[in-house]
Amino acid sequence: MIEFSLDSRSGVSPYLQVVHQVRHALRLGLLREGDQLPTVKDVVARLAINPNTVLKAYRELERDGLVAARPGVGTFVTRTLADTSLAAHEPLRRDLRRWFAKARLAGLDDESIEALFTSTFRTAQQDIA
Repeated sequence: MIEFSLDSRSGVSPYLQVVHQVRHALRLGLLREGDQLPTVKDVVARLAINPNTVLKAYRELERDGLVAARPGVGTFVTRTLADTSLAAHEPLRRDLRRWFAKARLAGLDDESIEALFTSTFRTAQQDIA
C-alpha cells in the first residue's frame, strides 16, 4: 500500500501532492488494478491534514478513472498508468542512482541536485521539441 508524504516547501497544494503520488505509483507499477488506497482516516492521521483535502484528491483520481470508491469498503485502483516501457525502468534507475551518488560526491545537497536535475530535464525537453 502507498504511504503518502507532503512537502510543505514544494508550493504544490497538499491534495495535488496526493494525486501526483498516486499517479507516479501507477506509472511505476507500484500500484496495480485492485490495490486499495489508504483510507481517508489513515491519511488524515498520518499527514495531519483536513479530510476534505484527501477526499478532493481521491475524487479527482476517481474522475480520471484511476480509482473507484466502494462505500464502506475503501478506494480501489481501477486501472494502471504503467506501460510496456516498465521493463526499461530498472537499468535507468541504476544509472540515476549512480548519477545521484556522483552529485553527492561533488558536494551537492538535495536542493542543488533537484535544481540541476529539473533544469537539465527541462532543457532536454526543449531540445526534443
